[in-house]
Amino acid sequence: MGYIEDLRKIVGNHPLILVRPSAAIINGYGQILLVKYQDQSWGIPGGLMELGESVEECLRREVKEELSIELKTLKLLDVFSGSELHTKLRNGHEYYNIIIGYICTEYYGEIIPDGNEVLEARYFNIFEVPESTQPFIKHKLNQLGPKLKEVLRASQ
Repeated sequence: MGYIEDLRKIVGNHPLILVRPSAAIINGYGQILLVKYQDQSWGIPGGLMELGESVEECLRREVKEELSIELKTLKLLDVFSGSELHTKLRNGHEYYNIIIGYICTEYYGEIIPDGNEVLEARYFNIFEVPESTQPFIKHKLNQLGPKLKEVLRASQ
């Protein structure tokens, strides 16, 4: 059992603040890797921190578990928080995410979705993502697209 499950036993459905490192994995064509979740929505690879982990350790662990790849260099993109990141699940659990976004342009291994949390993984043009992409992600990609391209040019 993980940290969040243990915490839920104590606080029930009260809102939690959760740290979710995420990686904008960009290929050589400037496309972004999106993952398809069980609910059929597309999002950015990442996951929730466990006690004792650094943000980068969490991100590397989650991406390895869900996609079978090892991330190389991570470059901090931005930190996102606020009421727009509030989620209430069907089971009544509520949380606010603090998303720490990174850019990664290099990784080891072949992308293989775990079939459990992640059903599919594909690269997309930053401005042409699937309709079922999570609204926050869509909005941020449109907003950050030029910044992503600038950061990519600087890292080449």
